[in-house]
Amino acid sequence: MTKIAIFASGTGSNTQNIIDYFRHHPGIAIGLIVTNKPGAGVLEIAKKENVPTLIIEKEHFFFGDAYTGSLREWQIDFIVLAGFLWKIPPQLIAAYPNKMINIHPALLPKYGGKGMFGNRVHEAVIASGDKESGISIHYVDDHYDHGHIIFQSSCAVDEKETPATLAQKIQSLEHEHYPVVIEKLAQL
Repeated sequence: MTKIAIFASGTGSNTQNIIDYFRHHPGIAIGLIVTNKPGAGVLEIAKKENVPTLIIEKEHFFFGDAYTGSLREWQIDFIVLAGFLWKIPPQLIAAYPNKMINIHPALLPKYGGKGMFGNRVHEAVIASGDKESGISIHYVDDHYDHGHIIFQSSCAVDEKETPATLAQKIQSLEHEHYPVVIEKLAQL
């Protein structure tokens, strides 16, 4: 059984979708939800779904062992970032080479990097006049939104698009594609 840890900082819509997708999977299980925010909505999902949680603190994450020991104790094989906003420290990347992926709400390399998340991304896409946006799923390396791109899917950006309507389109793409990509990669 491949055990996945989901790292999330927010409400957890992708987390819920991933849990639902793997609920009865014969070879993959969600083993842990990790968050850096004690009040994150994702913790309510974890409680409802009976998934163990780990609330991490900045000092230990960046200047300790990056919780690699805890992840080993939980027997985590693969890490999925789903709206996790902290940069991943080198020791965690080294502990999970090609076993850690992120989803970004734009077509990288455009609109990536520090501070580019959520509505900030959608506002930038609309302001630029781009006719399409989408999602990028990539391996995590030591730069924000930089690792090797594994998968992209796009959608049209309409003339009257708002950040809210574009966010809905992007979330739909995330929910459709992220679990499928996770499934393929986690079993390699």
